[in-house]
Amino acid sequence: MTTFFIADIHLCVQEPAITAGFLRFLREDAPQAEALYILGDLFEAWIGDDDPQPLHAEIASALNALHQQGVPCFFIHGNRDFLLGRRFARDSLMTLLPEKKVLELYGRRVLILHGDTLCIDDVSYQKFRKKVHNPLIQKLFLMLPLKWRLQIAAKMRAGSKASNSHKDLTIMDVNQHAVVQEMQTHGVEWMIHGHTHRPAIHNVELGETLGHRAVLGAWHEEGSVVKVTADGVELITFPF
Repeated sequence: MTTFFIADIHLCVQEPAITAGFLRFLREDAPQAEALYILGDLFEAWIGDDDPQPLHAEIASALNALHQQGVPCFFIHGNRDFLLGRRFARDSLMTLLPEKKVLELYGRRVLILHGDTLCIDDVSYQKFRKKVHNPLIQKLFLMLPLKWRLQIAAKMRAGSKASNSHKDLTIMDVNQHAVVQEMQTHGVEWMIHGHTHRPAIHNVELGETLGHRAVLGAWHEEGSVVKVTADGVELITFPF
């Protein structure tokens, strides 16, 4: 019995090698699992389910095919694709999850999330996140013509890149107190997330017990998967 977790694939037409590697993973590796969980940022950007990008249809078809093989796929929104909605989920047969979810996996309680909510030291990002997750702002944005949404998204990505270039790297990582608080609040011994692009498995002091935090890597130059079985939790990388 095996469950796979991935995040931060950042699919886009400008990176065909990443797309090819992800599609190969869905064809050859993912069918071995009981379930696949995507913890956000499947796409580099998402401006609405009505975007007629051929890449989106290709990925939906591949996820649909995986489901047809008996491997359900679950999705938690990331900071890049938080507008991904029910239409794409229906086309891909993917189940949308809340931003935090506790799983019971082979005798372990595991908290899964994208990870950006743990980066509370990045105050400017958290303010921005609060704004764009406002349902009214999202509704108004999705009502705009597709061309305008593309322009706004491009401007926002450029602004984010420029802002991050001036930030201390430490504030863009998770806050350790936030990690402990989330794990204790949800009563879990394991946490799995992405977002920071710093793949590792960390020990976490939870009072009198020891917990663990698995961080997924981004699919920039290689694939990154957390594999959970009855025997353990393993962070795996593989070439495209």
